Amino acid sequence: MNYPFEVRGKNFIIGTRPWLMGVLNITPDSFYDGGRFYAQEKAIARAFELAEQGIDILDIGGESSRPGSDPIPAEEELRRVIPVIKAIRPNLKCLLSIDTTKAIVAKAALDEGVEIINDISGLRADPEMSQLVAQSQAGVILMHMKGTPKTMQLNPYYDDVVAEIISFFQERLAAILEAGIRLEQIILDPGIGFGKRLEDNLRLINSLDSFLFLNRPILVGVSRKSFIGQILDLPPEDRLEGTIASIIISFLKGASIFRVHDPLAINRALKVAQAILASEPSWPQKKKTIESMV
Repeated sequence: MNYPFEVRGKNFIIGTRPWLMGVLNITPDSFYDGGRFYAQEKAIARAFELAEQGIDILDIGGESSRPGSDPIPAEEELRRVIPVIKAIRPNLKCLLSIDTTKAIVAKAALDEGVEIINDISGLRADPEMSQLVAQSQAGVILMHMKGTPKTMQLNPYYDDVVAEIISFFQERLAAILEAGIRLEQIILDPGIGFGKRLEDNLRLINSLDSFLFLNRPILVGVSRKSFIGQILDLPPEDRLEGTIASIIISFLKGASIFRVHDPLAINRALKVAQAILASEPSWPQKKKTIESMV
């Protein structure tokens, strides 16, 4: 499926090919790369490295959302992310996304040229966020999360995880459309690993096509996450193969955007998957071939 995506006067079509969102965590405590790019000069260098590897969006975050993490003050979040955005925006062609739940941080990032707000709270944490998105016409990623990063993995439970997240998306879409945000600004993220058990994550990936009727692009963030570690009994640094497998299945199930730490490897895997899929004949041709064999 193809989806119009409109951000701050720029128009795109998502779905003609997979999009990659590169992760830039300017934090000391993120689960995989915490501290690695915390220094400003290292964060700037990493931003350009990710861009060279073919990302479509660079997602910049200054607050860790790993399970059990505590929130930080907006002032500290701004101190981490704004100088990096100022340094890279003039020289990067890809879209920039700010990973935050705070409207004050999002606005400062938008003022420096960021186009997308990636809000893991689904625009629920800050009452001013919906108005900011509507007024700025920024793109917005709505993610599902049960609880907060501090509490989300404390015995999460669902009767039906797919049905519950569909209901969540329907409620949030209705609310933010009422607030003046246009459907074309929105991307949906089911929140793999955010208040989910292993079986919930696996079912969500295997059921991503259940969300397609909402008519918005689906983003998945599975990169090196703990559910892969549970399956393989491996630490984050050894979960690349599991990440690739998860992304290929997600792509086959209808996801359009993939939030990744390793865009070069993921891009190569997706290109092979696309080539294989492109070799499949259309149904009329396949039907004619089958009939000729009978």
